[in-house]
Amino acid sequence: MKRSGWAWFAASSVLLVSTLSGAAAAETRPQYGGTLHIAMREAPLSLDPGDVIQPDSFARNNLLALIFETLVTVDERGRVHSALAVDWQAASGKQRWQFRLRRGVKFHDGSALTAEIAASALRTANPSWKIFADGESVIVELDRGDADLAAELALARNSIVKRNGNGNLSGTGAFHIEDWQAGKKLTLVAEENYWRGRAFVDRIEIEMGRNFHDQLVELDWGRADLIEVAVESAHRVTTDGRRISSSQPIELVALFFGSAAQSADEKHLRRAIEWSVERASMRTVVLQGAGQAAGSILPNWMTGYGFAFSSEANLQLARREREQVRSAPNLTVGYDANDSLARVLAERVALNARDAGISLQPTTAAKSDLVLVRIDLVSFDPWVALRGVAATLGIALPKVNGSSLEELYSAEQALLAGQQVIPLFHLPAEWATSAPLQDWNPAANGGWRLEDVWLGKVTMGKIRP
Repeated sequence: MKRSGWAWFAASSVLLVSTLSGAAAAETRPQYGGTLHIAMREAPLSLDPGDVIQPDSFARNNLLALIFETLVTVDERGRVHSALAVDWQAASGKQRWQFRLRRGVKFHDGSALTAEIAASALRTANPSWKIFADGESVIVELDRGDADLAAELALARNSIVKRNGNGNLSGTGAFHIEDWQAGKKLTLVAEENYWRGRAFVDRIEIEMGRNFHDQLVELDWGRADLIEVAVESAHRVTTDGRRISSSQPIELVALFFGSAAQSADEKHLRRAIEWSVERASMRTVVLQGAGQAAGSILPNWMTGYGFAFSSEANLQLARREREQVRSAPNLTVGYDANDSLARVLAERVALNARDAGISLQPTTAAKSDLVLVRIDLVSFDPWVALRGVAATLGIALPKVNGSSLEELYSAEQALLAGQQVIPLFHLPAEWATSAPLQDWNPAANGGWRLEDVWLGKVTMGKIRP
């Protein structure tokens, strides 16, 4: 259906205002009030941080961070900062940790944050740990030392939540739940007595399960202030005049074999596939220049050594590996049927493999010889991020002594040596925002940081307070 002339003019005006908003914003000042409208693809069925059925993801973690808080946070350099805990210390070879809670913090139901409630929340999320309250502190005791426990506690699944007898959840975050329609819509209201200070917007309404196209339509027609943008479409969306923001490359795209190679032939075939993949051309054509080609599990910006893992294709070596196998089987590469980018990437991987003499057929079937996976790196701490990838794939992370950068490199190298994972790309998260949305400054790891955003009023060509 075509738009009417007036509808086209109205949408064009919104785009024009978007291009002028940067200069206009400097003439305005933050103000309270208004409803922030967000659209997202994911449709989580639970807001309980301790629900292990719900996978870690940028989108779910961003939702939880609006309502709940953790004992500590981690910045983009991997440094741990205080949050609900004001300080912490480790003893006994980092097997016993003590976190002293901040005073004066209240849950949304008006009750005070206590060490007993915090310990109970952490036990739910980590049943294998020994966790108990000691005065105003939470004590965590482990079977063996863990230098990265504090960073682990910064994950959204370790949020401090109070579970009331009627099944309701209460947090200490900047917003409390007003209405929750599982998998469809979430309505949040600013918490007046939030310990960090009240948020500027009054309410946040989040529509879930919306595809990229529908989100873009809602933004253009003024029905959304913050939407997700497909990474492969970000360049085009930018040239159309919309405001785009990007995170660091924090999503791993990789090929995954469900089990370790059982024979010399399997090892040769996996090496042949790895050498055959033309990441550079895929990035240029499929991803439109977005993201980074990857030979490592963790991105270079996080570790500084990612460049040491080659991501270059070498068809000659790929064919040489293939020639070591007398009779290669017909293989399948699986992908998510609902992910158009995964489909195109799987098809390109299959074409590259065929150039090396390997029969590789893309499929959406439940079972395949290898699968294209997309995994969010939900922590700035490289050790926690690497453990998260290994846990998601069901691979045991090689044990190393210590937690230095050298040990991290060795652990990642050993994990890749198992030939179950072939990294392809590290991709950023991308968003588009409306002209009224001000002071939007997403974190490098994809965090929304909505506590300080505010909504200006749009007039023809400018934003006014």
